[in-house]
Amino acid sequence: MSQPLAERLRPQSLDEYIGQKHLVGKGAILRKMIEAGRVSSFILWGPPGVGKTTLAKIIANTLETPFYTLSAINSGVKDVREVIEQAKRGQFFGTVSPILFIDEIHRFSKSQQDSLLGAVETGVITLIGATTENPSFEVIRPLLSRCQVYVLKSLDKADLEELIQRALTQDSILKEKNIQLEETAALLRFSGGDARKLLNILDLVIEADLSDKIIINDKIVTERLQENPAAYDKGGEMHYDIISAFIKSIRGSDPDAAIYWLARMVEGGEDPKFIARRLVISAAEDIGLANPNALLLANACFDALQKIGWPEGRILLAETTIYLATSPKSNSAYMSIDAAIALVRETGNLPVPLHLRNAPTKLMKELNYGKDYKYAHSFENNFVEQDYVPPEIRNKRFWEPQPNASEAKIVELLRKLWKDRY
Repeated sequence: MSQPLAERLRPQSLDEYIGQKHLVGKGAILRKMIEAGRVSSFILWGPPGVGKTTLAKIIANTLETPFYTLSAINSGVKDVREVIEQAKRGQFFGTVSPILFIDEIHRFSKSQQDSLLGAVETGVITLIGATTENPSFEVIRPLLSRCQVYVLKSLDKADLEELIQRALTQDSILKEKNIQLEETAALLRFSGGDARKLLNILDLVIEADLSDKIIINDKIVTERLQENPAAYDKGGEMHYDIISAFIKSIRGSDPDAAIYWLARMVEGGEDPKFIARRLVISAAEDIGLANPNALLLANACFDALQKIGWPEGRILLAETTIYLATSPKSNSAYMSIDAAIALVRETGNLPVPLHLRNAPTKLMKELNYGKDYKYAHSFENNFVEQDYVPPEIRNKRFWEPQPNASEAKIVELLRKLWKDRY
């Protein structure tokens, strides 16, 4: 039985590698390190099928260094220590450190990540981690501080079209077939920027056609995938499409739709922590100040899920999903921080007004740090009117309350305190 098309076409060098030009293109940072013959430990963060594993293998091949690989799903601390011992035994003075590639490093526990620290610090191994999750959430700070993080992007249209042509003209099996490519829109749409998914779809369409002349167009691709919707996605689910539909259903206050997409993720084997994390984000972004309890519940769900585990954890996710979907909605906090960040980028580092500065030393007091600051608790209703921002932005507004009962109460209080400002 022949290898899958995606495996047959796996690039062996940087010249064959498609996409990620911001990292491996001419003059880019990773290419420079590879060409210099020295790479430091780093983590590749990006969606599935964009070349994380392939890039790690190419680096090891180019540097001609031992390449060890572990999967966070089925490896423990013992496995990590065994690899480190092998690396120590095989290391010689002046040679490049062996590479340890850890797929789905976000699934490694704290103890597993701790076991890597010494070897990474001393250069016994060069760690290359791959993750589809934000490493700042899942990778412990000491390990993250020892690694650069490089973001990989979904392949764009030009990258995917180049990959299709390479498959049809260079693959040892496909180039012997009579294949007529009429349209690529459906191939590109269903792949979602995932190279592996694109090649799996192409493989599926071609294998299903036993005729002498194989035609590929949008109609045929769509029909093949409707007949076998899981064949091109090894997990059986379209990870990013499903989570997008889930969050949009919550935002749209449709509990039935939200529960349906939750069920799709549960049945598809999605990581429960990934779902819980997105619920926390939704509680802050979409419900926000219209119902501040939503964030408390979502956070409690995240914590309880880690204590209870699976399959009972699905009930926690369902309760939180319904609560968020049926809550009043407001994105005023989300909009306010984005507006403030935009102004900071425009105006730069405006000086903190003297009366708001801390004055722990005599010199600072002599320089009028903290002078004329009014302590709010010394005034009636624990409030006194004074400026809390640089004078250049005194009249700027960032938080715009939205029409819901919770924010209406906040506005009522602020108007009593600040009069016409709100």
